[in-house]
Amino acid sequence: MKQIKLPVQPRDKMGRGPARRLRDTGLIPAVVYGKSGVRHLAVREPDFRTLMRAISGTVAIVEIADAQGAPQLSLLQEVQRDSRTDQFVHIDLKEVSAHEQMRANVPVHVIGESIGVKIEGGIIEVSRHDLRIKCLPKDLPDFITIDVSALHAGDSIHVRDLKPIPGVIYAETPEEVIAACVVPPAEEEEAPAEVVPVEGEAAAGAEGAAPATGDAAAKPGDAKAAGKPGDAKAAGKPGDAKAAGKPGDAKAAAPAAGAKPAGKPGGKPGGKK
Repeated sequence: MKQIKLPVQPRDKMGRGPARRLRDTGLIPAVVYGKSGVRHLAVREPDFRTLMRAISGTVAIVEIADAQGAPQLSLLQEVQRDSRTDQFVHIDLKEVSAHEQMRANVPVHVIGESIGVKIEGGIIEVSRHDLRIKCLPKDLPDFITIDVSALHAGDSIHVRDLKPIPGVIYAETPEEVIAACVVPPAEEEEAPAEVVPVEGEAAAGAEGAAPATGDAAAKPGDAKAAGKPGDAKAAGKPGDAKAAGKPGDAKAAAPAAGAKPAGKPGGKPGGKK
């Protein structure tokens, strides 16, 4: 059992305003609750930071004492911090008795490299990072060690597999999984994406494809689709009177734009009637 002393001082003003002013002076508001009642305290921030470093990754009995009272045993329950400044905002502690069983959450420490990880391609997954126990304060373990060295791929460690600790009762179901060696699923190869022709390519077709049939697409050189050079039906021969009027033909050639119609041959020049 690890037991750490934490100097405290009483405080008699509660509420947001007094708590804020307390923090401005470098003190952290704290409360201890239990069978003997509720005590409102203040803790120096440097002292509490020292405590947090000392119990990092473990659980410990916190002995609190001030100038007005006898030492009191407690467990750290909750620590509130400001998310922006990381400043400690409030501390909650729970009173415990040296002669009565208490409940505590004890951290889990995983050690060893499993056989499943070394030669079977597995990985260790930890399901529980702390476990609930019951014990007297003097029997409180700092942490619970889990050795995964013997795990093969597919094996698990349950609460029922843990070694007994003198004076400690596990307050979890025996079937609770603490850690397991699992094989990650194999990654499936992606099938090549289907090529979708863009608009216009479907009509054009792939290179070398057979031409479309019917009237929509005629063969090159087909006389029905396009007349042969010199074909009189498709294009009149030069000088053909049906295709183009003879030079000087009044019906084939219209007067130039803006010109007055020509008078009859031999007619009088235009004048007053």
